[in-house]
Amino acid sequence: MSGPTAAQAAGPTVARPTGLLLAPMEGLMDATLRDLLTRVGGIERCVSEFIRVTNTVLPTRVFMRMVPELLNGSHTPAGVPVRVQLMGSDPVCLADNAAQLATLGPEGIDLNFGCPARTVNRHRGGAALLEEPELVGRIVEAVRRAVPPALPVSAKMRLGLRDESRARDCAQAIESAGACELVVHARLQVHGYRPPAYWDRIAHLRGAVRLPVVANGEIWTAADARRCRAESGCDRLMLGRGSVADPGLARSIAADADGMAGDANAAAVPGLPWAEVLHLLEDFWHRTTHSFEPRHRAGRLKQWLQLLRLRHPEAAQAYARLRTVNDSRLIALDLFGRDGTGDGTGAAPPAFPAL
Repeated sequence: MSGPTAAQAAGPTVARPTGLLLAPMEGLMDATLRDLLTRVGGIERCVSEFIRVTNTVLPTRVFMRMVPELLNGSHTPAGVPVRVQLMGSDPVCLADNAAQLATLGPEGIDLNFGCPARTVNRHRGGAALLEEPELVGRIVEAVRRAVPPALPVSAKMRLGLRDESRARDCAQAIESAGACELVVHARLQVHGYRPPAYWDRIAHLRGAVRLPVVANGEIWTAADARRCRAESGCDRLMLGRGSVADPGLARSIAADADGMAGDANAAAVPGLPWAEVLHLLEDFWHRTTHSFEPRHRAGRLKQWLQLLRLRHPEAAQAYARLRTVNDSRLIALDLFGRDGTGDGTGAAPPAFPAL
């Protein structure tokens, strides 16, 4: 395989106002994947994986390791801004960490009230806090006061833990505490990631607050995006697993929206063809071999292949062949036709400035 992809040949894809955000997916949406997906185009802003805050102020190196885009003006190499997400339950500690983070020049700070993981919820984090609207408000207020007024502070929540009885109170607490934006994942914690997403329930929350609301959940196609906008009333959407399964999804949704708005120059943009996806996979694999211990490399690649197979039959075939293979050389030979891990130099690609 040789030659640049269409996305690479076009150069850096500076974000334009598409109203499409890339979701913070813990254990999946790391800096490498953010780089590759924003390189394709269509994403206006990213939110990082959550950084867990417990009882201490984290050192600078932790923020830099989790969000290396901070070394690049809080932007991916393609020029897309990255907002840093914090998660915790102690308003004072979160405020202290936010103040520390603010010195590193983030695009903004996001607060996690939506993670459904039981291990997180058992420790009073993520969606578990939706049972305590007053605490949610105190957290947002403490962080808002701790950082410069010009720095955006936003939040992400679900509809609730086991029911929606406190959703309105949480959304209003987030607004009253000074957040500038609210992303709502249209499911309860008990739903996990099982379909459907209840986009119409977001409309009820939109009616209870004045701050901008972003809809999130089960957006896999441009048609899904149209339905989500219609049912939620939200102009802005956050894309998660759909963008990982189809790296061209944001670009397709943006083109579809331009067409619906009557842009005569707009044209339908299909999902990214497998040949270009394979280029992205090879870059991902190259970086993975330089960033992860050997025992974790295959798992990272298979994690992406698992989602890609939802949209690409070639990915399903590759996953079936490689499901039990962990030898890096055999994986590279199978997928890319050579046993190297990228450009053949043995050096990791310079995606971000060196520390």
